[in-house]
Amino acid sequence: RCHTTRSGPWSDQHPLNAAGIGARHVIGHPVFAQDLARHLDHDVVGLQQAVLQIVAIAAQALQTAGAAGEDFEVGLGVQAGLLAQRGWSVDVFERRGDPRVFGYAGGRSINLALAERGLHALRQAGADRAVMDQAVMMRGRFVHPLQGEPGLQRYGRDDSEVIWSINRGELNIVLLDIAESHGARLHFDHALQRIDFDASLATFLHHEVAVARPFHALVGADGAGSAVRVELGKRVPLQERTEWLDHGYKELEIPPAANGDFRIEANALHIWPRGHYMCIALPNDERTFTVTLFMPHAGAYPSFAGVQSADDAQALFERDFPDALPLIPALRHDYEANPVGMLGTLYLDRWHLDGRAVLIGDAAHAIHPLSGHGINLGFLDARELAQALRELPDHCDCGDERALRRYERARAEEVALLQSATHGLQRLFRPQHPAL
Repeated sequence: RCHTTRSGPWSDQHPLNAAGIGARHVIGHPVFAQDLARHLDHDVVGLQQAVLQIVAIAAQALQTAGAAGEDFEVGLGVQAGLLAQRGWSVDVFERRGDPRVFGYAGGRSINLALAERGLHALRQAGADRAVMDQAVMMRGRFVHPLQGEPGLQRYGRDDSEVIWSINRGELNIVLLDIAESHGARLHFDHALQRIDFDASLATFLHHEVAVARPFHALVGADGAGSAVRVELGKRVPLQERTEWLDHGYKELEIPPAANGDFRIEANALHIWPRGHYMCIALPNDERTFTVTLFMPHAGAYPSFAGVQSADDAQALFERDFPDALPLIPALRHDYEANPVGMLGTLYLDRWHLDGRAVLIGDAAHAIHPLSGHGINLGFLDARELAQALRELPDHCDCGDERALRRYERARAEEVALLQSATHGLQRLFRPQHPAL
């Protein structure tokens, strides 16, 4: 019974290798989120859903790693329910309520920008068509300078070289439907409270009632704030470190126009660069844009410490984002209602506990979304874990320590390299850096 709660060194061909991330791609602002990632690696998607699309790869591998019909109990990683389509018995545990019933809890979201490798994973899950029905093409970045005319800067030569915007709430709902259609059992409002690794019991809080479930091996895919990681750290030294950025973010929204259409160019990632702060806006299929304001938490104006109230936000947008202000009629309400999100990078020296538990995606190595690489690391994690499971002898189960150790060894070096590269770029392109 396996629970899940939510390639090597660089080569000349590796997209992160050396000069391929040159200044021509990123000069202009230190945190050109999805744009920077678009040029670092052709797999631009966001942070928090790092494992949502990748399960198809693991599903195919797990089909060969053990006997069909073996139970998986799956936690916050909703996507793991897709294992059911391969003949596995799957339980999915999700801390929050069912978004299909209660709606998606927004307010802390940065849209996902999906590129070819993400689509490849979705195709293997048979989920690409349903997801692409919710996606909007982005041909390039549409830059809105404070002075001068705004304009589109294409990502590639034509519409074969684009990325796709999708709202993470809609993606969650699509993948929930797919998982359930394949027989996955979904358990909402189940918050992980503790894990007894010796007794192989995971305890969840469900409507104030403690519910204990047995497990054989547990996969923690529960994101940057992983409860599984907390429990794992009580048993083995993880050497956990988090480097927080001095920037945070706040979500806003551009609603549809009066005629129901987009208010601004639909097929672009809009950017309002303003030195040490900026806005971005990504389109959604319901003709809205998810707007994200990035600013320092404190320090020189503007910062979230200096822009706290609706009046402060109004004044900031009148001064620095005058063309965006009329597009965001709920600016005053949303600015006060939505929280400031934190941005940081998580480092661990260990991702597994023998054959009983393993961390993947953001739970193992969260990386701040300004480079847009969290999802890509999650893809590679799932692929490597799938390969490790595939190589096990037929009589071995998914809790085999050899597979988990092999997966961790294969992924740790590249993850560390990318984290270091992203951190270095973020420092290099700060406005106060001597090179700029």
